[in-house]
Amino acid sequence: MKIINQMEPSFDDEEREAVNDYLKSGGWITEFKKTREFESVIAAYCGSKHCSVVSNGTIALTAALMACNVGAGDEVIVPDYTMVATPNSAAILGAKVVFADIERKSLCLDFEKMKKAVTNKTKALMLVTINGRYPENIEEYVDFCRKKGIWLVEDAAQSLGSKAHGKHLGTFGDLGCLSFSSPKIISTGQGGAILGGNEELMERVRKIRDFGREKPGSDHYLTMGWNFKFTDLQAVIGLEQMKKLPWRVERKKALGKLYDKLLAGLRGAELIPTNYADTAPWFFDILADRREALQAFLDGRGIKTRPFYPALHSEPAYGLKGSYPIAEEVARRGLWLPSSVSLKDEDVEHVCSMIREFCVKQG
Repeated sequence: MKIINQMEPSFDDEEREAVNDYLKSGGWITEFKKTREFESVIAAYCGSKHCSVVSNGTIALTAALMACNVGAGDEVIVPDYTMVATPNSAAILGAKVVFADIERKSLCLDFEKMKKAVTNKTKALMLVTINGRYPENIEEYVDFCRKKGIWLVEDAAQSLGSKAHGKHLGTFGDLGCLSFSSPKIISTGQGGAILGGNEELMERVRKIRDFGREKPGSDHYLTMGWNFKFTDLQAVIGLEQMKKLPWRVERKKALGKLYDKLLAGLRGAELIPTNYADTAPWFFDILADRREALQAFLDGRGIKTRPFYPALHSEPAYGLKGSYPIAEEVARRGLWLPSSVSLKDEDVEHVCSMIREFCVKQG
């Protein structure tokens, strides 16, 4: 029986040869020229003035909040439906995480619910463009934060290659964060990036990620900082991955359209509206009425899937009470389908035929 994984990274001869060439050249592996080159390529692709890469996406979020001087006693608003790295990046700094519900259409932070969550202690808002989608009124979040004096940090970990109104996600806020972990559209195994247009703010990021040094290699420390650095070995792989990104973006969009076409009108499995002109989905997703049964049915046929994130307020790590009906619903019904960029059309057709078979049998 053929196994169709839910996700797998894609590396080819180009990455292997690039790593081999780098090692033959006598590279020291630690971050140096290749890291700076990788940052430049990401910045150019995203249309960002600055880019600083770090060890992973969670650290990117944490360093971004640090640069905004978020700390103990501050409140940070986070959507209740997101990967746990988003709130954890605030909690690790001693800030209070304030969850808000999401909107049904994009599964991103609900604007009105967010406004109600703001207090005089709100220091930052973390806008997660989940699965490359965005709230249509994204500019309102920017304007609201600017007027209120609240830092806007975009968690665009799932959004490389996706845009809103022609502008790359991760470039709307004061800072934006990307991730290069193994399931992402490009991967360096682990890794993250911080995008920003403000030189002073980005200089804080650079110092935070490198022990607070005056400059790389210096032992003069101007501020508190940590070792959040990247490696040239990762950058070598990342540079080859970036060459493939334009094709991968278009392939993701094509696969998403195929899923939508084959699952349209299916009773018991609801599609999430996606604007493929802007969005290259991270994972292809549905909301299923009988998710666990569908997942077991597909697994028995070699098709691997993954449930959505839980509604985080009720997870033991946070254990908060409250009503977040949209986050709770999608957490209960959401299922990620096979999503690798290397999927063939016939793979998607097989997955969809099995989903249709299950839904028809279930009535």
